Amino acid sequence: MLNKVALKIGLLFFVFIIFIESVLFLTLYITFVNERVDEVMANLLARGNTHSEVLEDSFEPETLNHVAMMESASDFIVIITDESGKQLAHSDQVVPEMLDVLEHTDFQTTSHEGGIVEERWKAKQFIATDSPITVAGKHRGHVFMFAETGPIKERVSHLRNQFLVVGLIALGLTIITIFLLSRLITKPLIRMKEATEQISKGNNHVKLHMGRQDELGELANSITALSNDLGRLKNARNDFLASISHELRTPLTYIKGYADIAGRPDTSEEEKREYISIIREETAHLTALVQHLFELAQLDQNQFSIQKKAVSLDELFRSVINLVRPVFEEKRISLSVHCDPNIIAFIDRERFQQVLLNILDNARKYSKEGTKVVLQGKQDDAHISISVQDEGEGIQEADIPFVFDRLYRVDKSRSRQLGGSGLGLAIAKEIVGLHGGHIELQSEYGKGTVVNILLERGDLHAEGITG
Repeated sequence: MLNKVALKIGLLFFVFIIFIESVLFLTLYITFVNERVDEVMANLLARGNTHSEVLEDSFEPETLNHVAMMESASDFIVIITDESGKQLAHSDQVVPEMLDVLEHTDFQTTSHEGGIVEERWKAKQFIATDSPITVAGKHRGHVFMFAETGPIKERVSHLRNQFLVVGLIALGLTIITIFLLSRLITKPLIRMKEATEQISKGNNHVKLHMGRQDELGELANSITALSNDLGRLKNARNDFLASISHELRTPLTYIKGYADIAGRPDTSEEEKREYISIIREETAHLTALVQHLFELAQLDQNQFSIQKKAVSLDELFRSVINLVRPVFEEKRISLSVHCDPNIIAFIDRERFQQVLLNILDNARKYSKEGTKVVLQGKQDDAHISISVQDEGEGIQEADIPFVFDRLYRVDKSRSRQLGGSGLGLAIAKEIVGLHGGHIELQSEYGKGTVVNILLERGDLHAEGITG
């Protein structure tokens, strides 16, 4: 129960808001109570000051009795004393608490404006003020005003009850608001959780249309995109496995079939040599296919090491040409190089040689006798470009976007005859990508193909990286 996100968010909001509300309500309550008590104190002191002013004009027994008689009809009690504290008049019965206030009053230090002499309304029965009487500059007496604290306590209690009711209402509204907010926040999260569970079960057709423009909407779109990507990857994996099975089964079938035929007693030596030659060709094809698969596995697992060093592009080109020239001459295909000897590329020589060999091998396979292939290198201020141009059959426009896909072959029947595995260009693309470069192919069906590689010029401190 406590592991639910909605509950955690709700409790967090609840504690936070209740803390804020408690501080606000407590502050308001204390402020209101103090204002009400201060108001009673101020009114009591003002009433006493009014009586002292009257007595300052006429400090006579008749006036004293008149003041006492006036307060006898009010909720307050007045006690008038002389300058030493002797009672001269009072409006009601004097109780011990009043006498205690009189006994603890310093009659000589009270200010002319008067003051509060008892303000402990929570603990005492009365609050009291003292207003001095001064006649012709001479201290003649004091007017003590007393008010019972019961009405103050009742007013404070009523105010406390009001705050309690308002607080309970606020608490209820807070709980409802937090519940709705937590549901609003967690509902899309729950939908996304259910969607990821569906994805984990193999359902790669999850659609989350939240219609939101916030972070949750972005997350939902990411999950939908992930679902689509996983679906494509699953299909690609199935296609890849099916293609690999076919690619492995075909040479193995040839090898087994011709091995069985070659092992028959009635097979002539000439036929055996022919069959063994076919077996060797299929074995070489199978070995190359396995090697390509191993390289792709290394690329996928980021175990493909790239060690960049300064390499003369012209020297690399001529080294590659020397390797492939015999098979090009055998097919009477002209092979030429155009490259500035001063171009220095920061690349992994061995890996990039593999790229060029794969591209040139494709150019040879799909070029007719008497055509030419050109390997060219150029550079500008920021980039180095490498191109391989042939005059072969070309590729139809519909096939161009897929030529770098694994195991994709434009003409599967001819590729099988020519020994193509459909992995060479895929590996070339991965290696170029690890160099921070870009590879693309342009082709016109029936006229030829150009493969372009674009690399950044790099720097003198380029270090080895791992794909």
